[in-house]
This record gives sequence, structure tokens and C-alpha cells, in this order.
Amino acid sequence: MAQIYDKVALIGLGLIASSMFWAMKRAGVAGHVSGYARSQSTRDTARRIGLCDTVCDSAAEAVKDADLVVLAVPVGAMGAVAAEIGPHLKRGATVTDVGSVKRQVIEAVGPHLPEGVHFVPGHPLAGTEHSGPESGFATLFDNRWCLLVPAEGSDPEAVDRLTRYWRALGSNVDIMDADHHDLVLAVTSHAPHLIAYTMVGVADHLRRVTDSEVIKFSAAGFRDFTRIAASDPTMWRDVFLNNKDATLDILGRFTEELFVLQRAIRMGDGDMLHDYFTRTRAIRRGIIDAGQDTAAPDFGRTKVEK
Repeated sequence: MAQIYDKVALIGLGLIASSMFWAMKRAGVAGHVSGYARSQSTRDTARRIGLCDTVCDSAAEAVKDADLVVLAVPVGAMGAVAAEIGPHLKRGATVTDVGSVKRQVIEAVGPHLPEGVHFVPGHPLAGTEHSGPESGFATLFDNRWCLLVPAEGSDPEAVDRLTRYWRALGSNVDIMDADHHDLVLAVTSHAPHLIAYTMVGVADHLRRVTDSEVIKFSAAGFRDFTRIAASDPTMWRDVFLNNKDATLDILGRFTEELFVLQRAIRMGDGDMLHDYFTRTRAIRRGIIDAGQDTAAPDFGRTKVEK
């Protein structure tokens, strides 16, 4: 694979950034990768495991002369990081991010970037419930989607180059506008996470009453809720605070659907329940047909080799 960027800077060294580094090494698309994390212990861990060619002690140092800068920090921290690195970005560089929300990121980051720097927000739809520099692995993005949300007036060459970069890391790539992205993700990711957190919270309350039976006798459905609810709390706090409107819209619709199902159960309307579950089952088949999961037993989960 041909080199796409001479130097890439990763700001934030958690699951996504560490996976990007290993995927870049696998594909040979970056000449040099620098990295920075706010926490000294994270930087020490990154140096110990060989994550990044150079681990820097400041974001300004990491982005110096970088052709691509990736903001891989919680959504709520994006604006402050952009303000910190803005004066140190070289002309012609591309800045992107991996945040789960796009409209707020564009509004927070855009004003801090100097003229001549290309801003192409992005969102790789890949992840696990694990976080931190040691959680990354090279195959995380394989056959997953990365959504690019070019800011208004984006340089087409910068967008094309970033598209080639993500494809080299294993991703499929699609272009989307910010508001539509935030609505789609509220359906496919944000609301499901909030529902999982809520269900596990309910079970935690019950656990106190039933002396750990909920934990002991967890069936596969609840087990999957706990896997989702184990995700990084800082990241998800910021996602909900920064995608408020779309998430509340989808949660409102979810509540309406719950009332419909409650009524069907109360009235003994088996036909309605069967039809409803038949329609929703088809969504699962569609996800498998699209190659975004497997129909293998145990909910399609296999051990991931790092």
C-alpha cells in the first residue's frame, strides 16, 4: 500500500486512536505517527507498548509538521484541544476527528482552525466496550463504515485523500451531512446505549433486592446490555450532552413504541406482537446480509486477536 500521509498526529490514545496506529502500520499509509494523551500514565503506557513512533508531552509538539491530525478525544474536549493546536498546524494539513457527534464538533472545532487547514470531520463506526491505549488492534475497522462529514467549502482533494486513508485502514467510507449523521447515530448507537444503561441500572436496583440473582442468572439479552453499558462513561456523557435534540427525538419515539407494545400485551393482542417482532427480526437479517455482523451463535461474538 502506498504512503498517503508523511506524518499523522493522533491526539488522544484510546481504543480508536491505538487501533488506527496499528492499522496504519499494517497498511503502510503513514511515514511517521506521533501521539499525545493528556494523562502521563497513558503516555507512559503508549511508550511501553510501542504505540506511535513518537509519543509527545504536548499536543502542540505532536501536531508539528503533521499532514493529518486526528482528534480522538471525548466530544466535550474537542473545542479546547482545537484551540490548543490551532496555532501549531501547518498550512495544507487536514484535521479530522473520530467523534460520535458531528454538528457540535464542527461548531466547537471549526473556529479554532487557521486558514489553509482543511477540516474534514469523521466518524468510524467501530469499537468495543474496552478503552485505553492497550485496547486497540489493527483489524478494528475492517469492513466497518467510516462516515465523513466535510465542512462547508472543504477541499475535494483533502476529502479524497482522507477517504483513501480510511479505506486503506479497512473501512468502507460514505459521505453524510452533519445533521443527518447525528440523527442516524441517535437511532443506531446513542439511544440504544442509553436504553442499555437504563436497563442495567434497573437490574442493579433489583440486584439489591434479589441478592445478586440478576447477575448470577443473566441470560444472553441482559448480558449484551451489560456489554454495551460497560462503554467509556466520559465519552458517552459527552455524546448525550452534544447530541441532545436527535437523542431526545428518538427516545420520544421509543417511548411511544413502548406504549404500543404495553397495550398489546395488556390486551392479549398476540397477532400484533407477532407482526411487530417479525418486522424487527428482518432488521437483524439485513445487518447480517450487509456483512456488519455474523449469524454465528453467541450473538456473533468471537474473541478478537490483537
